[in-house]
Amino acid sequence: MPQLPEDIIDRLAQMERRIQQLSTAVNTRPALNTISGGGITITDGGSLSVRPPAGGPAVFAVGRWSGDEYGLAIRRQTGKLALAVHNGDGSGTSQQAMRIYDSAEREIISDDVPNGGLARPWLAMLPPQDSSTARWPQTTATAFTTIAMSYNVVWQPKMRLLMQTRASSGATGSVQVLVNGAPWGSAVAAGSDFDRSDLISDDFASVYGTLVKVEVQARVTSATGTVFVNPVLMHGRQT
Repeated sequence: MPQLPEDIIDRLAQMERRIQQLSTAVNTRPALNTISGGGITITDGGSLSVRPPAGGPAVFAVGRWSGDEYGLAIRRQTGKLALAVHNGDGSGTSQQAMRIYDSAEREIISDDVPNGGLARPWLAMLPPQDSSTARWPQTTATAFTTIAMSYNVVWQPKMRLLMQTRASSGATGSVQVLVNGAPWGSAVAAGSDFDRSDLISDDFASVYGTLVKVEVQARVTSATGTVFVNPVLMHGRQT
């Protein structure tokens, strides 16, 4: 057998070692379903979608939409749209509304693109109230008496209530509010505005989604007279 130069034998040994290293690297590479050391960046018109095993629309899709537009959509596993941020107009510069849909794909929440704020739902606003004190809820009783009442479902932890109060000439009195039969804040003297923002309950979990009773009570603290109350603002709010 002819003798090979030592440098060729050395090169063959180096090649064998490198092949072994490559084989080891291939067999020990991380799984392709794992992201480590950072995240994924999709560029140049790419998109990412997650599809259910049985097929159908992607339950999550983000990236290039149509034309130059980029958007996002989340669907329920039934295929019904749940959230969307896209217009479908192919424009890369148009304002996009965020829309949330119910289980029947009806738009229930969306933002107002031109000016900001809510587009849907339309929220109730209090109509103008009677400006004649004589027609306001009133009492001549000297003990706290309920003169106005409402029931509301609680969705937010705090409530703001603003009321105008008055007393007839020469009379004095006070006004308080009860929530589910318990005093909500301190009473105010008739003639002062009752303006309070506070927790509806110290235990919000116990009242969330339930019907609460709000009562306005007034009393006369002088010998005679009348106390009048006119609620003009009431709404829920965040903590």
